[in-house]
Amino acid sequence: MTDRLLPDLIQQMLQPGFYPHPVTEPIQLIQTHVSYVLLTGDLVYKLKKPVNFGFLDYSTLEKRQHFCAEEFRLNQRGASELYIEVLPITQSAQGQFQLNGLGEPVEYALKMHQFPQEQLFSALFAQGELTPALMENLGQVVAQFHAKAEINDYIRGFGQVEQIRKAIDENYQQTEKYIGGPQTPAQFQATKEYSDRFFIEQATVFTDRIQQNRIRECHGDLHLRNICLWQGLKSSDPETPTILLFDCIEFNEDFRFVDVMFDVAYAIMDLEAQQRQDLSNAYLNTYVETTGDWEGLQVLPLYLSRQAYVRAKVNSFLLDDPAIPDSVKQDASHTAAQYYQLAWQYTKPRQGQLFLMAGLSGSGKSTTARQLARRTGAIHIRSDAVRKHLGGVNLYDRGGDDLYTPEMTQKTYDRLQQLGLMLLKQGYSVILDAKYDRQLLRQGVIELAQAAQMPLQILHCSAPPDVLQTRLHQRTGDIADATADLLPQQYLEPFTPAEQTILKTIDTTHDIEQQLDQITSTLTPLHP
Repeated sequence: MTDRLLPDLIQQMLQPGFYPHPVTEPIQLIQTHVSYVLLTGDLVYKLKKPVNFGFLDYSTLEKRQHFCAEEFRLNQRGASELYIEVLPITQSAQGQFQLNGLGEPVEYALKMHQFPQEQLFSALFAQGELTPALMENLGQVVAQFHAKAEINDYIRGFGQVEQIRKAIDENYQQTEKYIGGPQTPAQFQATKEYSDRFFIEQATVFTDRIQQNRIRECHGDLHLRNICLWQGLKSSDPETPTILLFDCIEFNEDFRFVDVMFDVAYAIMDLEAQQRQDLSNAYLNTYVETTGDWEGLQVLPLYLSRQAYVRAKVNSFLLDDPAIPDSVKQDASHTAAQYYQLAWQYTKPRQGQLFLMAGLSGSGKSTTARQLARRTGAIHIRSDAVRKHLGGVNLYDRGGDDLYTPEMTQKTYDRLQQLGLMLLKQGYSVILDAKYDRQLLRQGVIELAQAAQMPLQILHCSAPPDVLQTRLHQRTGDIADATADLLPQQYLEPFTPAEQTILKTIDTTHDIEQQLDQITSTLTPLHP
């Protein structure tokens, strides 16, 4: 961008002498459609553009001051280590601007600690360093963030269909002028018809989400560019980076008072847009297992489509900004077209499949199921998690005897079956991960799959007794409570002739991935 297209203030802020502290030259300017971000070395200054998009209004100095303060306040929840203060900017009679100077403010800036840009999750992804383990950690961090998020009757009101629909319909209204450009008429029509239909057909699900307290004061913009690793001075353990969730939505309650799945959908969409279902699956399965919110998967497709559409919309807005170079606009138009297409793809019907794990404790069921889920995009539901959520026990605490009564075991298997049916109807692939050591328990799942006309495979994981013993003795950091002393009491009832027609046995002492190759070679991924 040429200097003549930048406001005088930003031109001065690009000069090292503007700052009362040392800077790293050259100062880097990052622009979005709503903000200027100046990277000076150790510190970042963020200013809001005087724009009004309807859903966001920074058009007056008073509003920009208010939303700077709101951004500072709200981001204390997920990234207090980054946010320092809001500073006024004044201007002298000679036209010189000054941070925190005397006189009436002419602008406001949010002052933050700067972190290496390569620590952004988006940058880690680009560098090939975003691992499934990091995405699992993120799933736990976001689950904890949501558990602490504010909830009250006013916030719950934003879960009403009319409220959600208003925000989504605004996206369509604001992008009509891009039809025939990055957006095709057919995609626009199909995407809109999908959401219209979804609100009618899933009306009771939205009511349930309110009653389940899943409408909270969320982040609102939780994509990979707003997540980073932090090893700053305030980190409790400098050797272990903290995951920070920063730059949350401060300007619009409709985008912040949302279903928790609205938040989760952003990073999933980011990763699936780049064909990394394995990473999105690690994140999603960790989140729903930690929260027990498998019901939320019913509304996830709507929010996946919405987040992709918003990404398209934001890129479309750049086409109207006279300060954006033509080369950037060409890239923005291409990117917008890709995300409009992705938003449409998420609306297509899906056909899932059901996998039933079986095997004794320590046989490698969960390890195999986890690898299978990342290949297929399946929802991996572990009986250990279901049991503890039913019993109100923290996942990583050992359960008492009352958690393992025959009655609780039956409730656990009933819940597994109920969740499996619910998700299969939504088009998900599902992995039910439990011992399934009794023919009667397996029969219930087989009948479920037959009634739903869904393909089913039983995956029997096996290993020699001495291996089972060793694995259980060495197990740490897992939610499963089974110990080696329980093995003598366990017995897997033989598979019936009917079961053997859909049975695959996996020897988990050998290469699991190679064995899964044969199982998944003909399966269709969950998402586009």
